[in-house]
Amino acid sequence: MNGFRIVVIGAGETGTPLLRQLLNAPFVQVLGVADLDLDLPGIALAKEHGVATTNDFMTLVSKGKEVDIIIDVTGAPKVRETLRKYMVETGNDHTLIMHERIALLMMSLSAGRLVSGKHDKLEYH
Repeated sequence: MNGFRIVVIGAGETGTPLLRQLLNAPFVQVLGVADLDLDLPGIALAKEHGVATTNDFMTLVSKGKEVDIIIDVTGAPKVRETLRKYMVETGNDHTLIMHERIALLMMSLSAGRLVSGKHDKLEYH
């Protein structure tokens, strides 16, 4: 394995610090970051590093098996449902969907303290 090719969905209070860690890891290639609000700090951070950004997460997910891990830090059940359905429909048995709770666990371990996620009222359509 040559590392991890990752897509991050959610660029807010949880996604931004996570993205910062991912961008600093030499074994991670961030293929794109999606959020409904393209003015969030995580979107700006991604752009600074030349990472593709979009307000339509499916444009990144549709890269199919080019993506090793999709990290969903939106906290939106509709996003999780859409991701799972898409993976089944396309027969993508390569890409893993990483739930926000797992991302928070990994960030907490890295920080040496419990990290919590927060979300606003934006809904994915």
